[in-house]
Amino acid sequence: MEKAKVYFTDFRASLNQNLLQKLEKLVVKAGIEQLDFQNKFAAIKIHFGEPGNLAYLRPNYAKVIVDLVKRNGGRPFLTDCNTLYVGRRKNALDHLDAAYENGYNPFATGCHVIIADGLKGTDEALVPVPDGKYVKEAKIGRAIMDADIFITLTHFKGHEATGFGGTFKNIGMGCGSRAGKMEMHSSGKPFVDQELCVGCGSCQKNCAHSAITITDRKASIDHNKCVGCGRCIGACPMDAVKSPDDEANDILNKKIVEYSAAILREKPSFHISLICDVSPFCDCHAENDVPIIPDVGMLASFDPVALDMACADLCNQQPAMAGSVIDGKPVHDHFDATHPTTNWRVTIDYAEEMGLGTRNYELIRI
Repeated sequence: MEKAKVYFTDFRASLNQNLLQKLEKLVVKAGIEQLDFQNKFAAIKIHFGEPGNLAYLRPNYAKVIVDLVKRNGGRPFLTDCNTLYVGRRKNALDHLDAAYENGYNPFATGCHVIIADGLKGTDEALVPVPDGKYVKEAKIGRAIMDADIFITLTHFKGHEATGFGGTFKNIGMGCGSRAGKMEMHSSGKPFVDQELCVGCGSCQKNCAHSAITITDRKASIDHNKCVGCGRCIGACPMDAVKSPDDEANDILNKKIVEYSAAILREKPSFHISLICDVSPFCDCHAENDVPIIPDVGMLASFDPVALDMACADLCNQQPAMAGSVIDGKPVHDHFDATHPTTNWRVTIDYAEEMGLGTRNYELIRI
């Protein structure tokens, strides 16, 4: 297979060129304007950051992409899906508050924010994955599937379950509805935390398979009837319905790839990754630790496999940051050292196997 082109620029700035100008130059050189944006809705998938975390990407970077899409006749919006876990981004209202708090608002970015899977994380499109080994029908936030063009703007960082959080993590897990996230994280079906349940019946009303009963003001789920759709998770006002979160990390990574395939095979796409503030954990945390490596640069490509591979390689060429969780450890691979129970290569290998790109790349420095 021919090598994929991955474009790269570092974080050095000058009196004549700041970082935002460098990002624009990078994505233009990488070919983003080859996409036909005219009168098209363009979803820009990004992580807004859990409030309390300060490692997430600054909204200034997003505005560069928004402005470029507009200049090319497109109609951009920033988007993400609600989280499965309890936090500030589990429903659209709280999610929007969190995004605005972190600077992702129309005044700073020049476009609107749309939470793709709706108010309670249940507004999803069912997208076939015919060759999926684990997922046959991905549950994707509807606004993402309604868009005409798909762009990712990724903060490349560590991740406790996938090794690193790169382009595929941003797409696959990030675009899954709450039920989709449950499917990726879980090998089973949801259950009810009896201590949190108040017997309100919201879950029962949203179950299409009569799998939920209320006894003594407590709900329970009959797994013989439950199909694992996860709508009860979004319906519960007390966060009492939970995912088992028991899927092996290697299978989790493969499910993320299959969810990514559901989107990437349907839409023209372009991908951008920034390697800065490489915290050991996801931006879903309400805190961030010392970066594990120094800042590296910005990358862009049409090939998400090559992009993630190039990011990993560049990260592993860096020294460990003094005072970080891997400082003083014998390090061959920074992400293996940070999270020894994960294997990030599974994602790369499986994405290539599914035909979503190639690990072989040419790094073009801008």
